[in-house]
Amino acid sequence: MIVLRSAVFNVAFFAISFAMTVAATVTRILKPAKVLGMAVLWGRALAAAARIICGIHVRVTGLENIPPGPALIASRHQSAFDTFVWLTLLPRCCYVFKDDLLRIPLFGPLIAASGMIAVNRDAGGGAVRILLREADRALREQRQIVIFPEGTRSEPGRPGPLHAGVAALASRTGLPVIPVSTDSGRFWARRAFRKKPGTIRIVIGTPIPADTSRLVLMRTLEEALAALDAQIRRETLGDG
Repeated sequence: MIVLRSAVFNVAFFAISFAMTVAATVTRILKPAKVLGMAVLWGRALAAAARIICGIHVRVTGLENIPPGPALIASRHQSAFDTFVWLTLLPRCCYVFKDDLLRIPLFGPLIAASGMIAVNRDAGGGAVRILLREADRALREQRQIVIFPEGTRSEPGRPGPLHAGVAALASRTGLPVIPVSTDSGRFWARRAFRKKPGTIRIVIGTPIPADTSRLVLMRTLEEALAALDAQIRRETLGDG
């Protein structure tokens, strides 16, 4: 049954993405300012499909730690689920993503048009300059920046090292860093076909002041994420 549901969801995923891309292409021409709204609809449609078809629900705690207006969120990244769920949780989400996605026909240009931040991780210092310039723009637009400081997806219980780009963003924008952990990989694993039913937990921690020195901020963020990971494990055991 899981295999069948996963297959149906994959069909729905591509159908929804194609339909939204076509609609957003038209929106981009007629009303460019509305493209972000189309991205939000895309995220909500995918979340609904995951819930209805695969039985994947979401439980979010700590939303009160995200203030109104612009914000800087540093989240664990275990699943493709993470790449759209924040569109459903934030009013003006702005993902930091790999610029490889810009090469996808139609979809890539629409990502840029919706105000997301594309970064070429192989560009060294140039990538950081682009990241900070785009962060200035996101701040002016009152966006909530979501960055995955590990840089790529990791397996549950095996987080990767954190990259310092998040500290540079905090210094540039003056925004506190809000740590977030999730166990999305337990149900929608990295590069896995099967999507297992269950409740994905997203736990949002206490913001870390932006004026913290870079080394201290990175260490504090790592400790905060580890503590949130442990909280999720305790909740999981409690449910069992």
